[in-house]
Amino acid sequence: MNGLPDDYPVVERRAVRLVVLDVDGRVLLFHTRDPEHPRLGTWWELPGGGMDPGETYLDTAARELREETGIVVDPALVGAPTWRRRASFLHRHRRHLQDEVVVPVRLAVPGPDVDETHRLAYEREDYFGFRWWRVADVTTGDGRFYPGRLPDLLPAFLAGERIDEPFELWS
Repeated sequence: MNGLPDDYPVVERRAVRLVVLDVDGRVLLFHTRDPEHPRLGTWWELPGGGMDPGETYLDTAARELREETGIVVDPALVGAPTWRRRASFLHRHRRHLQDEVVVPVRLAVPGPDVDETHRLAYEREDYFGFRWWRVADVTTGDGRFYPGRLPDLLPAFLAGERIDEPFELWS
């Protein structure tokens, strides 16, 4: 792909990101860092991750949510992948190139605490906090987010609009 830095080995994959909304309309974000790239600082990130072979986006969404947060949802409660994007970022001395879909998951309860029991070892290092954000705080916040255009695109996504985001070189 033109414009992709030639800095680290490239890992291509398909991935799912989740906009998890609680009953109060708050969005779950992880406070994240990459210990191997401290120059990147910290940012707030949607839960999610790579699709395993044979998984549907619904399966991946439910699995990633359970692994990263302890929240268990039936895949049937995962919304449609109306936000599609391609992005590249550094992580652990690899350049990830991902085709991502972003899906909504609406909880019928207030945002629970995050249970880290099923997280992978690197996730325990990378995710050092979480917060249930009011949508207005995301859209007006001055923090750094992944996806980078989350503050701009979140209202349209929550309104059900289709989003085909152009390529993002995030880091």
